[in-house]
Amino acid sequence: MTETERSFEELYRDLEGIVRQLEAGDLPLAESMTLFERATSLAEKCNALLDHADLRVRQLTVGADGALETTQLGNWQGG
Repeated sequence: MTETERSFEELYRDLEGIVRQLEAGDLPLAESMTLFERATSLAEKCNALLDHADLRVRQLTVGADGALETTQLGNWQGG
């Protein structure tokens, strides 16, 4: 499974593991830097997934009959 196919929960779990390793403070500098770079990448991917989910939630509106409707916002194509 590629990283783009992984769920938010999987990516976040990996990020938490890296943070724990870095917080322990017992790694060589080179390994810490590699983990920090990996954590930054994971955090960016998690943020992108959260932004996408937020946009989907914001697309829900209440219609005239009180039912929830999905509306397309601008030119966003989602995916």
